[in-house]
Amino acid sequence: MEGGNGPDFSKGVSTDRLPDGEMLLGHIGQEEVILARRGGEFFAVGAKCSHYSGPLVEGLMLSDELRCPWHHACFSLHTGEALHAPAFDAVPCWRVERIGETVFVREKLSAPGRARASVSPQKAPASVVIVGGGAAGFAAAEMLRREAYEGRVTIISADEAAPYDRPNLSKDYLAGTAQEDWIPLRPSDFYGERRIDLLLNSRVASLDAKRKSLQLDNGRSFEFDALLLATGAEPVTLSIPGASDAQLHYLRTFADSRALSEKAASAKQVLVIGASFIGLEVAASLRTRGAAVHVVAPEQQPLERVMGREVGRFIRGLHETNGVVFHLGETVARVDGRNATLSGGGTLETDLIIVGVGVRPSLALAEQAGLKMDRGVVVDEYLQTSVPGIFAAGDIARWPDPHSGGLVRIEHWVVAERQGQVAARNILGRRERFNAVPFFWTQQYGVSISYVGHAEKWDAVQIDGSLEAQDCAVTYKLAGRTLAVATISRDLQSLKVEAAMEASVRTGSA
Repeated sequence: MEGGNGPDFSKGVSTDRLPDGEMLLGHIGQEEVILARRGGEFFAVGAKCSHYSGPLVEGLMLSDELRCPWHHACFSLHTGEALHAPAFDAVPCWRVERIGETVFVREKLSAPGRARASVSPQKAPASVVIVGGGAAGFAAAEMLRREAYEGRVTIISADEAAPYDRPNLSKDYLAGTAQEDWIPLRPSDFYGERRIDLLLNSRVASLDAKRKSLQLDNGRSFEFDALLLATGAEPVTLSIPGASDAQLHYLRTFADSRALSEKAASAKQVLVIGASFIGLEVAASLRTRGAAVHVVAPEQQPLERVMGREVGRFIRGLHETNGVVFHLGETVARVDGRNATLSGGGTLETDLIIVGVGVRPSLALAEQAGLKMDRGVVVDEYLQTSVPGIFAAGDIARWPDPHSGGLVRIEHWVVAERQGQVAARNILGRRERFNAVPFFWTQQYGVSISYVGHAEKWDAVQIDGSLEAQDCAVTYKLAGRTLAVATISRDLQSLKVEAAMEASVRTGSA
């Protein structure tokens, strides 16, 4: 690398240095820049993903898109626009000029604005109400304005905080390594500037689908032309003999994580009930803070139902290497003060009890409104419910997944964001099918596991590489067909699997 960050693109680069389909990392002044080639076209974009600053040069160039290796955000090579969540901000672009066999990167281009052509005012709804201020709700509102929608947009959120980065709550923020101002998805002035009415601490009490109106529990009512239900999910709660509600802590909201962070600062002994993703991420974060952590769960291996016995065994070993003690095949039978009695008869002393046994979708409003239900709110491929003009996205939506061939409901952050974006465009009449490949990631002790696809059951697990070496791809198959792939330290492979699954849908081979 020249000068520590590659060649100075302003001085020109020979085309021989950049074969078709390849990328080269360099710089313009102090800014890191990627020069990419597709056929006879050359593109220059910023080198860091606008989501978590992932190294885009290690990502995947696909047609005129560039995908981040960390969390699969997608950007336009032409404009830098963030095409698919989890990124919302564009990456910078520069003008590229080719003179003979030399390519020069010139001035930086203006950031893509919110001036793309929209549907005609006659076809657009006069107002859009979004119930839920989580991943799907925020993404939908942001996309409506990005699509130059001029009507009224209202987000009604039961949360006390403006939309925030929920995945971080159990990871860096709880571990004490992320600042509080990193958590909001947008600064507070964003909503006023975009003319998005954000109502916090507000709960919808009833929905009249026929009259297109809803009422809050404080009596205030709203009418809408289009509605997006994105009510999310709530933690599954436990009732344990001897334990007061104040002793059992859950992690779902920003306020929850802030409160746990304060309690964890003085907690010496922590009991985590549940070996779910949230439970294990909490365990890892609190070990980072130095607390002694015990995990109690009924399964034989952590995450065995989701990722299989082999990956579960690896995750257990990762935690045990970092000092976590597991009590698997057990539950908490009783709590007496600081002592927890397990179903096997043992006792644990604890300063702090955290419950992470999963979530259940918040379906009461949709059920009350008479929408079609099937273990979630049933939507079509455009994310529209059984009532025209009412859409659903995120944890509550059960949609026809072309990859698995059936109705699915998936509680993944990126899925919710991408559904919110597609729902917004369909509210504007785009008729865009939601066919994104499900993706999620978990990070524990600096080890990141990426998972693409969706496998509720499988009959074969193939491991390429080594879990112990933290370098592998784990493929989940049913009747010979690949349903999902989990990877560790193989980010590019994860992106390629995602792209292959997308291509199989386009060609009808899914």
